Amino acid sequence: MTEPAVLRDTRAAYDAIAVHYAELFSNILETLPMERAMLAAFAEVVRAHDAGPVADLGCGPGHVTAHLHALGLTAFGIDLSPEMVALARQAHPALRFDEGSMTALDLPDGALGGILAFYSIIHTPPWQLSAVFTEFHRVLAPGGHLLLGFFAGDDPVPREFDHKVTLAYRWSPDSLMELLRQAGLVELARLVREPHQGERPFQHAQLLVRKPTRSRRVTTPQWAPC
Repeated sequence: MTEPAVLRDTRAAYDAIAVHYAELFSNILETLPMERAMLAAFAEVVRAHDAGPVADLGCGPGHVTAHLHALGLTAFGIDLSPEMVALARQAHPALRFDEGSMTALDLPDGALGGILAFYSIIHTPPWQLSAVFTEFHRVLAPGGHLLLGFFAGDDPVPREFDHKVTLAYRWSPDSLMELLRQAGLVELARLVREPHQGERPFQHAQLLVRKPTRSRRVTTPQWAPC
């Protein structure tokens, strides 16, 4: 099967800036108290349910994977970029990091107690995101949790913006949550904050959702561009 161009382009873009990205962002959580709070809440509910390990999808240089491990989770990272994976393995040799794509995870059904997608869906075209969330639902165990971080806005239609690495999208939390519901996931909590000084002038959002213990995935139409 031919690999979609968006995956090739995103991999190449992150391979090219991997070292610089790691230098800029490996300590970024120290400046993000609200994100740390959501990660702590995510870790607590995942530990309480004890349904399996946590995959940090789009893990980059592994700094958030390591943070999850420090919070008491059995965490491993997956990233599309082999350069990012190499840096993550070098920085955190005790943890597991693999190459892979969110669109087709090399994991059995129900294998995970949790998924973290920390600003890693932002490059996924809107019409492909439903398939990604269906894949998340597949690999989550019943009762498993997903924490999703993304750039937000009020417009119900996802909007492109010129990300410094490659083309990206902003979503309203309500629109993104509707796609998650269609995939069979239910909302537990959300956080929306205003940008800090020096950040892009966009809101930042987190959605914490759960796969029900009795799955009732809805097969409604997927997002289609206008």
